[in-house]
Amino acid sequence: MLLYRGAPAGPGAPGSALARPGSGPQAFGIRLSTMSPRYLQSNSSSHTRPFSAIAELLDNAVDPDVSARTVFIDVEEVKNKTCLTFTDDGCGMTPHKLHRMLSFGFTDKVIKKSQCPIGVFGNGFKSGSMRLGKDALVFTKNGGTLTVGLLSQTYLECVQAQAVIVPIVPFNQQNNILSGNGKC
Repeated sequence: MLLYRGAPAGPGAPGSALARPGSGPQAFGIRLSTMSPRYLQSNSSSHTRPFSAIAELLDNAVDPDVSARTVFIDVEEVKNKTCLTFTDDGCGMTPHKLHRMLSFGFTDKVIKKSQCPIGVFGNGFKSGSMRLGKDALVFTKNGGTLTVGLLSQTYLECVQAQAVIVPIVPFNQQNNILSGNGKC
């Protein structure tokens, strides 16, 4: 996972406007609720210090279903930008599990008496990563499938999104094609 730290989006930043009434996604003719891109920045304020955000990300790596034994945190330079990287040797996520992890309010964490995770509300990765930077790029591998997910304030500003959009692209290594259904 790469995190890039940029300036927070302000009220006048591109893509920060609220959706106009009558616009936005619909299903079966019914308007659906959306989440403003500004929420990513405001949600990150739940972490008053960067260390609590890092704790959320480390907690995810050591969850019992992840099985990571080693976690590395490094500072990297990518295209003259300073990035914080988190790498673990866990089992990786299927495209479906990555989709749930990048969605708000979903969690697969199970509370056990021997290990109580920091967060069980499906918000920790999103709030933690956005506290540390404007963009989180997640690379994961599970079996023969590589998946990339992008939670990015920069992208949302660039495309002037009216709602949070999180691109997720799965790629099957065996036949070198993009996986269509996102479930493994």
